[in-house]
Amino acid sequence: MSETHMPKDKGLDHTLKLLDEGYRFVTNRSDKFESRIFETRLLGEKTICMVGEKEAELFYDNTRFSRKDATPGRIQKTLFGEGGVQGLDGAEHHHRKAMFMSLMTKAGLEEMSAIIREEWEREIKQHSNTEIQIYQAAKHILTQAALRWTGVPYQEADVPEWADQLSDMFEEAGTVGWNHWQARSSRAKAEERIAGLLERIRKKSAEVSKDSPVYHFAMHRDLDGELLDVQIAAVELLNLLRPITAIAVYIDFVLLAVYDYPEEVEKLASEEDIQHFIQEVRRFYPFFPVAPARVKEDFNWNGYTFEEGTLTLLDLYGTNHDPDIWDRPDSFQPERFQAWKESPFNFIPQGGGEFNIGHRCAGEWMTIDVLKTTLDFFVNNLSFEFTEQDLSYEMNDIPPVPKSGVIIKEAQLKK
Repeated sequence: MSETHMPKDKGLDHTLKLLDEGYRFVTNRSDKFESRIFETRLLGEKTICMVGEKEAELFYDNTRFSRKDATPGRIQKTLFGEGGVQGLDGAEHHHRKAMFMSLMTKAGLEEMSAIIREEWEREIKQHSNTEIQIYQAAKHILTQAALRWTGVPYQEADVPEWADQLSDMFEEAGTVGWNHWQARSSRAKAEERIAGLLERIRKKSAEVSKDSPVYHFAMHRDLDGELLDVQIAAVELLNLLRPITAIAVYIDFVLLAVYDYPEEVEKLASEEDIQHFIQEVRRFYPFFPVAPARVKEDFNWNGYTFEEGTLTLLDLYGTNHDPDIWDRPDSFQPERFQAWKESPFNFIPQGGGEFNIGHRCAGEWMTIDVLKTTLDFFVNNLSFEFTEQDLSYEMNDIPPVPKSGVIIKEAQLKK
């Protein structure tokens, strides 16, 4: 096949434009070049950007792309932690990913759903006479639920500190200046606290259930049969706790969708309807912007040349709004999922590919169940009103939480 010229973004570097355009950076250029693939420069480095279903299938081909050294250091030191599963490949990745996937059992997911419902009921009972900012309340609820579900010993008075530290890791990961350093500090403190706990579990000086995820992580062994380095084990346990807290972003968008599309809420007559509504929230609203990888070795695809080591970004948000995949992608239509032809590459709000052998988020099932439980609770078990508020959000904020946070008032449990 003859080589095809890959469109190239003119200029020395486009990092500032990425920060300014946010979630629309890739699609703005894809539309401009009329190409699903183009070359740009970010942080002084040649970068290939891609969007679309076929491009996602290529991106998640583990024979062609590697995750090793793909995530910028500043993101590793805030969001993911250094040495975590997101940066592994091959057998080591499969083995470490299995540690996470083994927790996503039917019983485990049902337990989390029950905890979430219990925590929301407690929140409403405690604040029924006050306004509730959903995002802040959800972060607290999800943090407490994560600690309960994983079996991490905690004092309830410490939950706000846990929530702040876990939130810093995903709210400030891509920022600069003081906020970024605060996120690093929060990660360092959390890793130190978790590492100390895991050491005590190994020495049998901390009692936790042997069936709990925290014990599972503390005693996990690598491919050589050795216990994980305690620091790496702490990183991985935070890679379980942090994403659970981050579901608060989606919960805020679920309530925003309830506010913006009351006609769709009226159609929620079954669990399947709730599932479709949740999936449309995950497709429609921005969450993860892009996924990074590096080219393993030179190859040619559809006439385009990919050189070894080249940083490559897959546009997750753009693929979820691709008109070649989705009819009227910028409209909120939960019913589209009634006839959705599911594949690992056409709906990728939390990454694509296969769960067990690929880099798709291990917690995606849990995210869906938490959101379904929350939506069902608010629609079927709660009466409330929305306040006057600013529900706009910026597409260059990551995560792009509505400015006021969604705020409700006069919340009462239905009898």
